Amino acid sequence: MIQSQLCDIIGIQYPIFQGGMAHIADGKLAASVSNAGGLGIISAMSYDAAYLKQQISIAKGLTDNPFGVNVMLMSPYTDEVAQLLADEKIPVVTTGAGNPSKYMKLWNDAGIKVIPVVASVAMAKLVARLGACAVIAEGGESGGHVGDLTTMVLVPEVCDAVSIPVIAAGGIGDGRGIAASFMLGACGVQVGTRFLVATECGVHQNYKQRILKANDISTIVTGKRLGHPVRSIKTPFSRKYAKAEYSSISDEDLEHLAVGALRLAAKEGDEENGCFLAGQIAGMITKEQTCSEIITEMFEQAENVLNGAKRWVK
Repeated sequence: MIQSQLCDIIGIQYPIFQGGMAHIADGKLAASVSNAGGLGIISAMSYDAAYLKQQISIAKGLTDNPFGVNVMLMSPYTDEVAQLLADEKIPVVTTGAGNPSKYMKLWNDAGIKVIPVVASVAMAKLVARLGACAVIAEGGESGGHVGDLTTMVLVPEVCDAVSIPVIAAGGIGDGRGIAASFMLGACGVQVGTRFLVATECGVHQNYKQRILKANDISTIVTGKRLGHPVRSIKTPFSRKYAKAEYSSISDEDLEHLAVGALRLAAKEGDEENGCFLAGQIAGMITKEQTCSEIITEMFEQAENVLNGAKRWVK
């Protein structure tokens, strides 16, 4: 069995986090991943503390294992969500889409293990100085908000730059990706897109079908003009948005085009107007499985790959 210091730090069986996918990563999915031996994560999204408190209650009712919450720092409710997490003493908080410096002391004082998602060495160094327990180095292959560096480049650079554990994310969907992440210096992985097709995932079936039908060139990155690029499946919406991005439309109108698009995809399965966030790894995902089957299969494959690595050394 593959284990690492991450398992001991968090109290999990397998060194794998489920990504905090907005409108998708709810209390039920998080509990299912945690029950399967990984760390399930609830997405706080852009909802208020009342919504998050409800999802935390759901997760606590379904699992006795640790789970975490992902805070999207662009949310207008971040202040109240941050305080709720401290009050609830959530075991793990991950952060994305911003700089978590403002909330690090609050969470650390509450005994929370803070693990920010970083897309650069500079941000990794900053949060390490502020008391991060670990960092998630996420390459641009991932779905949702992305940076410029690839996972292959970012992970070893972050590993060299900080002394805290590094979790690899972006483009990881099977055991080969897990094995490669360990070889790059990571001590665990975060996986999002593959959990989109988990049986326990409540995303609309049209969303799951988009993932299952994807190929290697099915994703597109939009939003660079506004400074917060995201990767999604190519759809009528994403193509329309990409075209508008290079037009004379104002930044305000461009921003407005995307309002509610992810919810339309995740909740209603709207294939015309919805934004189906997904990573490049979608092209390798071909079947719907339970969270337990996904995690077990990935780590069995990773173990086989790592056990066979000596054949390259003469």
